[in-house]
Formats: sequence, structure tokens, C-alpha cells
Amino acid sequence: MRRIPTLLFVLASVHLLVPGWSGTSRLPLLGAAADMTATRVRIDPADPSRRRLGGLTYLGGVVLRSRDSAFGGYSSIAVRRRASRTQVTLLSDGGNIVRFHIGDDWRPAGIGFAALPGGPGQGWSKRDRDSESLTIDAATGTAWVGFEYWNAVGRYAAGADGTLLARFEGMVRPRAMREWPDNGGPESMVRLRDGRFVVLSETARPRVRTSAGGVGRGTGRRGLFFAGDPLTARGVGFIYVPPAGFSPVDVAELPDGRLIVLNRAFAAPFAFSNAVTVIESGAIRAGAVVRGREIARLAAPLVHDNFEGIAVGREGGDTVVWIVSDDNETVLERTLLLKFRLEG
Repeated sequence: MRRIPTLLFVLASVHLLVPGWSGTSRLPLLGAAADMTATRVRIDPADPSRRRLGGLTYLGGVVLRSRDSAFGGYSSIAVRRRASRTQVTLLSDGGNIVRFHIGDDWRPAGIGFAALPGGPGQGWSKRDRDSESLTIDAATGTAWVGFEYWNAVGRYAAGADGTLLARFEGMVRPRAMREWPDNGGPESMVRLRDGRFVVLSETARPRVRTSAGGVGRGTGRRGLFFAGDPLTARGVGFIYVPPAGFSPVDVAELPDGRLIVLNRAFAAPFAFSNAVTVIESGAIRAGAVVRGREIARLAAPLVHDNFEGIAVGREGGDTVVWIVSDDNETVLERTLLLKFRLEG
């Protein structure tokens, strides 16, 4: 019994001496020793020959693992093609960064771990670095990160060697996002090649008039369209309507200007599925109600998980689509990185 006051004194001292700790779960950070392995996976465990998935053709994929206890939770991805290899940057929903490059042999090389330099909060809890979306300017390496809970967008400069997310430049909490749910904010964000931005909320629904004359919530999700950098431009609203039962979790731009949206559905326990939709170029504008055309669905018995990040690249004449899953740092889910070719 005499140990209890001593223990309470130690805990209170830590609380006072370490600023930013609020008593909530500490944000786990990746260690300096970058350790990661990749194991190949089939898209259809029961049929090794299957490759076609609607409008996508499976090119391969891996399960990523690490002995680092902070590894996992990847909600967004950026890719850049260099020679015969692809540079991959993964950003977790706790502000952890994993960088590597990968080729046709599916063996990651040049692996590096880092922490997001700056963000909306200064504490140790996950909500201080709830980084859910990532988009880049391929020409400069400037990156923008969407933060849930804060409903904010941060901008990051690249390093002298081109490394993404090297330096924090600033942040904004757009007025139009302030009513978005804490855990359903800017889950999807893309910078278009012409400098405009599109941001989708995961769960914020538009207000609609009911038949009884009241106000209810529609089936769509609220989105914002920025004429330029969200840190300086004002966003205008539109509505994205996902497939029934799904919510948007990431978006990327295709080479022809269309948008490809990754949508997710969940049914307990841990039964995830994803629908991939394409939005026509020019469809998104102020006040528009936008519906994408579904081109593929990823669900059991195919490989399935909590896929939350999507990125698009070019390899030769092919448009390549990458998706990554958020394992929620649980043993029941995995970090999967899959690669597809867009057909048609």
C-alpha cells in the first residue's frame, strides 16, 4: 500500500515535466532503424491465375511487415516513377512516414522511417497528428496533408534531395470544413495538375429538406473545390455521392483529368470491401452533385482489408493504380500494397 502514493507522485511529476502529454494514449513513433519486409500476395487466394478485376488488372502486391511496434495505420500514399522503380511514400494516421522504392521484383529498397515534421497539435495523442490524406505537386515535391479531428490542411516542402514531407510550411482550417465531423473530415484530397484541389469528407453529409418539411441528411458526402492552394484559396462546396453503403476514403487524378475515388464499406467484424469509381473530368464544380462510375470492387473472397489510400502513376503507356490498407495497428488486419493497371 505504501507504494501507491509514490507511484502517484511519479505519474504526476511526469505529467508536469513533459509538456503536451494529456493523459491520452501516447503517439507511437517509428524508430530510426528502418526494418520492413514484403511478402507477395495473390488477388484471389483460390485462383492463382486470376488478374482481372472489372476495369483493373492486378499486377501484383505485397504484405508489408515490420518488427517496429509503431509500424502500420497507413491511410495515404504518394508514388513517383524513377527509371524502372517506383518511389513510394506512405503516411500513417499517426504522422509516421515510410519511404522506399520498389521494382518488378517487389523487394523494397532504400527503406526509411520518419515522423511528420509539424502538424496541428503539439501533444502525444493520435489526434495531434491525425494525418489522413496526402497529395503532392509532382514538379516541386510540395505536399499537402489533410488532418482529421482538426479539419485542417497542412503544407510541406520537399528536402534538397527531393524527399517528400521534409519541412512544415503552414496550415489552414478552412471555414467550410469546420462543421465536418472530428473523425470524418478530409479523408480524401488531391491536387490536380492545373493547381486546383478537391477535398472529400468521409462522413459529413449535406442537409436536405424532408417530405415533412424538416431538415435531414442526404446520402452524399460534402466536398470542397479550391481554385488553388487551400492555404490561400477559398473552397466552394459540392456533393459526392458514393456507391450505396460506401464512404470515400481517398482520391487521385488520372492522366486524362478524370478522378479515381477509393470508397470503403465496413461490416463487423472486420469485413471490409472497397469500390473504385471514376468521376468525369469537369464534373466537379460549385454546387454540383457528382456520382462516379464504378469500375471495380474488391471484396471477399478476393484479398480485402481496410484499404484507405490510392495513388496513380504512369509506366510506359500504362496508367498504374496503387492502393494501400490501414491495418488500424491490430493483428486482425494487414498493411497491403497492391498495384493495378487501369484498362480502357
